[in-house]
Amino acid sequence: MKGYSVFNAEQIEGLPTHYYQLAEPVLDPVQRIDHAENFFGATGAAIRHGGNQAYYTVGADYIQMPPFEAFRDAESYYATLSHETTHWTRHPSRLDRDFGRKRFGDEGYAAEELVAELGSAFLSADLSLTPEVRDDDTAYIASWLKVLRDDKRAIFTAAAHAQRAVDFLHGLQDGATETAAA
Repeated sequence: MKGYSVFNAEQIEGLPTHYYQLAEPVLDPVQRIDHAENFFGATGAAIRHGGNQAYYTVGADYIQMPPFEAFRDAESYYATLSHETTHWTRHPSRLDRDFGRKRFGDEGYAAEELVAELGSAFLSADLSLTPEVRDDDTAYIASWLKVLRDDKRAIFTAAAHAQRAVDFLHGLQDGATETAAA
């Protein structure tokens, strides 16, 4: 085992210029999908951008998303935002959904992830989005298997919770917001 000193490129003088260049954005910001932007904007959810992970934090009540440009395509961005916005509905001031989660990866966590993934699928259909399968879908499915094996009705319970979440999100729309592509 060896130790190495690591420095940020901005901390080193005299490097060739290619070390200081920013990565080219994958997506053009104009590729945003207007009706999806309007839908999520109308929810009133606090959505922050930055970093490389998407998550919802119930304690601080905000959704964290990587930059739009970090996604493979616009539909993948909105599918991920759909997933996190479904989590956002679990807050006590909204639907107050709690599956008894005690730690990351337990059955309560898996149940909430199943609800969020189903909610994302429902919202993607409602918003006429066709996202590609994500790299982490396999890990999510593996976490659901124990829940689904232990409770034969778990899929129906999760689907009902996901539908309530989607209905709640649709209820936040202001009538003038178009929720499907024209």
